[in-house]
Amino acid sequence: MYRRLMEHLTTAVLLLDGELRLRWMNPAAEALLAISLSRLKGQPLPALVDGEEDIGGLLAKARDEFHPFTQREARLTLTTGEVLTVDYTVSPLGADELLLEVEPRDRLLRISREEALQTRQETIKVLARGLAHEVKNPLGGIRGAAQLLERDLDDPGLQEFTRIIIEEVDRLRDLVDSMLGPNRMIRHEPLNIHKVLERVRALLIVEHPAVWIERDYDPSLPELSGDEAQMIQALLNVARNAVEAMTEAGTVSPRLTLRTRARRQFTLGAERHRLVCEVAIIDNGPGIPESLRETLFYPMVSGRAEGSGLGLSIAQSILHQHQGLIECDSIPGHTQFRLLIPLEKRHD
Repeated sequence: MYRRLMEHLTTAVLLLDGELRLRWMNPAAEALLAISLSRLKGQPLPALVDGEEDIGGLLAKARDEFHPFTQREARLTLTTGEVLTVDYTVSPLGADELLLEVEPRDRLLRISREEALQTRQETIKVLARGLAHEVKNPLGGIRGAAQLLERDLDDPGLQEFTRIIIEEVDRLRDLVDSMLGPNRMIRHEPLNIHKVLERVRALLIVEHPAVWIERDYDPSLPELSGDEAQMIQALLNVARNAVEAMTEAGTVSPRLTLRTRARRQFTLGAERHRLVCEVAIIDNGPGIPESLRETLFYPMVSGRAEGSGLGLSIAQSILHQHQGLIECDSIPGHTQFRLLIPLEKRHD
């Protein structure tokens, strides 16, 4: 009876013997480990799951001392290479049995991070609009005054100075417009994400022939609803940023991977989607400094000496218009940007 109850729990439950071998686990545990009980039964758990701490030693200590314990936000690495953040509790049931309850934290942590990211992005948009208004008004006055002055000047040398003023004002106006991101509403049309990626790949090959660009596509992905031109712009901004970071850092054998996957029952912010398209852009460059992680998508923030700090901000703005977002994980030698876009049909 108790086993039937545990089979319906959403918490992953595993039963181990005295040698820390797997005796039984419920369906939630099978889903968490992405493998069936029949494949794992009888195998030692420490061989299946690796952690930052010695999980085998912790389990053996609980068994020997007959004392339960709970580990919070532990990072576990599965045999597939996937890394999970979990809370787990170990309860000795006897001399030869341990009950392991595992609660994944990745989803809750990711939802919290995404909500904070979306809130920051909305705040940035409000600030950028206010800044644009305050800057563009005086710029218009400066430009008009310079034009009037140019008409009254007979000296070509002085007219050259007024032309410089006008050109610099125009450059600043364009910069402010860039900070605001796309200035037109997106068109929602059927869109093949692999066609978009192939266009981005072709452009990058022309610009950076020394970078090896790999494709790892899921051909079963359905079409999404979006604006092809803006999606090309978003993906190109992210991919170009990665390639230029590798070039500036002098990365040996620079490599960029374009990968697509489908994610089912996936939560973006506070909304759960039946199906989400994940586009991963992965590079083997120097990585993103820790000091830039929280502000990476802010306008005018860049980790590159020659960067404008607008590419990632604009890409994030485009994804938000598609009800998606961009996430980033980075360590030296492996930086991954994930662009997440709902695949449901829109009805607006």
